[in-house]
Order: sequence, then structure tokens, then C-alpha cells
Amino acid sequence: MTNEANIKAALMDEAGVRRALMRITHEIIEKNKGCENLCLVGIRRRGVPMAKILRDNLYAVEGAVVPMGELDITMFRDDLTEKEPASLAGTESLGIDIHGKHVVLVDDVLYTGRTIRAAIEALFAAGRPRSVQLAVLIDRGHRELPIRPDYVGKNVPTSHEEVIDVHFTDVDGDTGAYLCSKSDGMPDNQ
Repeated sequence: MTNEANIKAALMDEAGVRRALMRITHEIIEKNKGCENLCLVGIRRRGVPMAKILRDNLYAVEGAVVPMGELDITMFRDDLTEKEPASLAGTESLGIDIHGKHVVLVDDVLYTGRTIRAAIEALFAAGRPRSVQLAVLIDRGHRELPIRPDYVGKNVPTSHEEVIDVHFTDVDGDTGAYLCSKSDGMPDNQ
């Protein structure tokens, strides 16, 4: 849970998150001309509950059962040498076949682009998708790699001394997005 002393602004409440994800759902349907050969892959941790909401929305709007997988990018990060050996556990299977599919990669916050680079590498280690699209709830800028999302819930300009903290009920007990001051111990890899 977010330390309330660090919160600078509430960016989205639960209704705002749900509206943004419904808009992204419609954009996904429009861009892909429906849901045929489509699958969702949520990046652990908060990309997974976000992908579940998108999957449920796609079913509600199109009546389509869109396959969904979970992606652990731990072994594909470019900062592995900085990690402790305990975090070097092997990656798990996506749980779905992505070969020849239009994959919508889902994450909560886009920052430098390094997480997405690792996710793309992990995807291609699991199979060969026809295309990869990126859906994020919040794009906070500060890209270090040439990565741009296809679907964005909200653009939030930030400084390097701030973080975006997204909550989903499945993981955090509540749903919302917050702009926070970076505190000691907060990760830089957001």
C-alpha cells in the first residue's frame, strides 16, 4: 500500500481506472478490427490484473474469449548483475500460445522503456507473435529507449524524483493511481 505521506496527488480513482481501461478496450478492438488472433499478456505484477480487466471488457463488448497470459521478465532485465542471486529464478511459461497472434503487452506504468524491452525479449523467447502492441495505464515519460505505447490511459509528466504508484484490488486491496514523492527504498525501475 502507498505511504500516504508520500502521495502528492491522486491521479485516478477506481472509476477513472475503469473508464481508461474501457477506452483502451475499444481502441484495441478498433485497431485490430475485432478480437480474432488477439491475446493479452500482462507483465507481472500489476500488468496482470490490468490485463484481466481488459480481457473481461473485451468479452463484455465483443463476446470474445481472448486468451491471456502472464509474463515474468526477471531473467530478461538488463540490471541482472545488480540483483541478488535469489531473484534470478527461471522464468515461467506464459500459459498461452502466442505464435502468429497479435499480442497486446500490458503494463501499469511506462517510464524508461527498459521493462518493455525485457518483456519483448521474453515474449520472443516464448514464441513468435505476428505483432506486439503495448497498452499502459500511465505513460510518465523519460524514455531511455525508442519505445512508444499503442494504448495509453493517461499521460502524466513527472520528474525523476517522483513515482507513479498504481493499485489494483487483486494485488493491493484497492484500485487507483497516485503521484508520489520518491522515498528511500523505492525502486528506480518503475
